[in-house]
Amino acid sequence: MSADAMLTVSDAMAYLQVSRWTLYNLIRSGELESVIVSRRCRRIPTSALSAYITRLREEAA
Repeated sequence: MSADAMLTVSDAMAYLQVSRWTLYNLIRSGELESVIVSRRCRRIPTSALSAYITRLREEAA
């Protein structure tokens, strides 16, 4: 993944293997960064996914 790439909500769900509900809860809680590109177009930077996974690994250690 490129650090500059942005994923759709569906792509991020598939990448993390979570439901839409779980993904939006992560976004609402601030655990996962997202941006709104246009009125109804939310994207998740791949760098935000990497940071989230890194935090999960550190907490598990």
